[in-house]
Order: sequence, then structure tokens, then C-alpha cells
Amino acid sequence: MHLIAARSQMAMSLAFHIVFACVGIAMPLMMVVAEWRYLRTGDEVYLLLARRWSIGAAIMFAVGAVSGTVLSFELGLLWPNFMRWAGAIIGMPFSLEGFAFFTEAIFLGIYMYGWDRVSPRAHLAAGAIVAVSGVISGVFVVIVNSWMNTPVGFRLVNGRPEDINPIATLTNPAALHETVHMTIAAYCATGFVVAGIHAAMWLRDRDNLFHRRAIAIAFTIGAIAALLQPISGDASARAVARFQPAKIAAFEGLFQTGPHAPLAIGGIPDVKARRLRYAIELPSMLSIMTYHNPDAVMRGLDSFPENDWPSPLIAVHLAFQIMVGAGFAMAAVALWGIWLALRRRGIFASIWFMRTLAISAPLGLVAVEAGWVVTEVGRQPWIIYGVMRTADAVTPMPGLYVTFTLYSLLYLFLGVTVAFLMWRQVLESPTSEEIDALLAIGE
Repeated sequence: MHLIAARSQMAMSLAFHIVFACVGIAMPLMMVVAEWRYLRTGDEVYLLLARRWSIGAAIMFAVGAVSGTVLSFELGLLWPNFMRWAGAIIGMPFSLEGFAFFTEAIFLGIYMYGWDRVSPRAHLAAGAIVAVSGVISGVFVVIVNSWMNTPVGFRLVNGRPEDINPIATLTNPAALHETVHMTIAAYCATGFVVAGIHAAMWLRDRDNLFHRRAIAIAFTIGAIAALLQPISGDASARAVARFQPAKIAAFEGLFQTGPHAPLAIGGIPDVKARRLRYAIELPSMLSIMTYHNPDAVMRGLDSFPENDWPSPLIAVHLAFQIMVGAGFAMAAVALWGIWLALRRRGIFASIWFMRTLAISAPLGLVAVEAGWVVTEVGRQPWIIYGVMRTADAVTPMPGLYVTFTLYSLLYLFLGVTVAFLMWRQVLESPTSEEIDALLAIGE
């Protein structure tokens, strides 16, 4: 029961925090692009957009700092054996993440309050530093997670790590593909949610330049990321097949080892019957996609002890299907938008595209949440893959459901507060008449 409660609390905390982490990575880039466009064109709408987005970024940064602090406490409180065992190994990436976090906080303050106090170039540079440090902060956190998937940089002596190499930890085999995949996901998710919100507002006020400018920037960033993500995802899947074969078998609901492994679309894993039910299977495609060879043997779950299977298996499989489905849906929307742009009509000429863009707003966040289920639940029953089981890392402290309830209430309060503040930002978006008046003053 301790293990279930601890996993539930950690899952809830991560699910909440990951939203703010994604926005913290991508939103600063959008506000910097908006300000850069203002400095290049003198268009006051871009300036207004940069100011509004900076407020949103600050709100999300503040709440993300709170939820991130809670997570840091939970690592020690819920998983004391893990921190005692691995603290010396993961200490460097966490300390570097802290450095990037404080850099981001300092320059975000300069950006927020330096509009009329520093030169335009210095102000733009401060925003660029916020954007870069946000990415770096996320990268170091993901490196810790990648090390948990592919632990290196130490020798086991009597069950304890010795001869620790922090550089090897930072450059572990999963570090590159996980950090790239997560960073692209952040840009994709944030780009689509921002573009979708402004698209919904534009549909109500189609002459509004504020929303047109916002959609152009956000959709461009989201679309580029959406088209890059399948490439990154392919590289990640092949790396997982190499280093965590049980995880990719769980992704696909593959129970039998053998060549010509099919690619499953949908389906429900039936653990008792050792089969995937109700799936559409594409013959040999999994072997081709993973090893570029239809005759390549894919290891199924039958090649691993059942107590080493990711659990719950159905959650891993369905989350993977949701992640991939949402990713390809966003890529399709991105291609549609590019096609409209190449026809020189532009995305604003198609009402159906704009409606689709508005509906697509949550897809990126859905994909991110599903992706973290895939990564974290897919590693179970290990907290450090092949080295330490999650059950051996959990605290023996009773009453974890009490803290789970308290933290749930905290996150509910923070979530409602953020939703209210962001909704006010949306409601206070300038109308077409206000934009026209602003431009007239500028002239």
C-alpha cells in the first residue's frame, strides 16, 4: 500500500508540474520572437503581444517553481532509499538545473520590469537568456530521468555505487534522445495550445490583428516542432528497444518474441491470455521501424519474468497509443497549415483550418502527459532500471494517503488559480477597435 500511495502522489505531482515545465521552456521564445518582430517592424501589436505573453510566462513560472519545489521534497520524503543510494550520482545535474533555474528567474525579472529601464537590445537579450536557460533547466531534469533509464557512471561494490563519474551520468546513453524529444514536445505542446486559444478568439473577431499575430508566431513554432517530433520519436523508440526491450514490448502490447513483429494500432493487452485484443496490426512493421529489417527478431514480454513487466501494462500501452496518435494529429494539422501557406491563401483564409486549430489546442499537452506515463510507468518495476526496484526505494512511513490528499488539494488550488489568472489574460485581449486606436496613436 505504501508503494501504491507513493507512486500515485508522485504521478499526480509530475502530471501537474510537467505542464508548467513545458510552458516555461517554450513561452519565453514566443515573447522574444514577438519583441524581435516589434523591433524589426515597429508594429505596436507585436509589442503588446510580447508584454502579454511575458505576464503569462511569469505566472506559469511562479506556479512551476512551487510545484517543482514540492517535487524536490517528494524525492526525499517518498523515495529516501533512492536518494540515499543515487544522491551522489544525480547531484551534479540537479545542481546545474538549479543554476539554470536561478538564471531564468533573474533575467525574467529584468525582462518584466526593464521595458523602459534598459535599452531595447539589452531587453531583448534578457528575454533570450530566459528562453535559453528555461531549455537548459528542462534538459538537466530530463538527464536525471534518462540516467534512471540507462544507469551508468559508477561501479557496484557490495550493492553500493563506487567510482562515480558525473560526466558519464550527464552523457548516459538515453540522455540525447530523451532531452531532444522532451524539448521538442514542450515547443509543440505550448505552440499548439497558444495558437489554439488565439484561434478560438480570432473566430469571434476576425479582423483582430492581435490574435492574427499571435497565431502566426505560436503556430509556426508548434508546427515546426510537430513535424520534427516523429523523427525524434523514431530515434527514441529504437533507443528504447536497445536499452529497455521490455518497455517497448509493453508499448506495443507484444507478448511473443519473434521476427516480422507487427505494429499495433489500438488494442487492449490481455495479460491472462498473453495477447493483444482488438488491435489493428500491420505485419512486420514493428521490426522494420525498429531495425529496418522485417526479419529482425523483436523481444516480446514472454522473454522477461512477469514480475519485470511494466505495470500496469494497459496504462503503458494505451498511453503510448494516445501519445503517438496526438503527435501525428498535430503533424497533420501542421502540414495542412503549410499547404495553405504555400497556396498563398494563408491559414486565415480557411475557417475550417482555424476551427481545427482551436480544437487541436489541448493535443500537445495530452501527448506530453501520455508521454510521461509511457516513460515512468514503462520503467516499472524499476526506479533505476536493472539496479533498484521501486518497491525497495519507497519510504516505510505510514499514512501516505493523507499527504496524497493534501497535495492533491494544493494542486487543485494552484490549478484553479492559474486557470483564473490565464482566463483573465484571455478575456482582456484587445478588440479590433482597441488595436486600431493603438496603431493610430503609433502613427
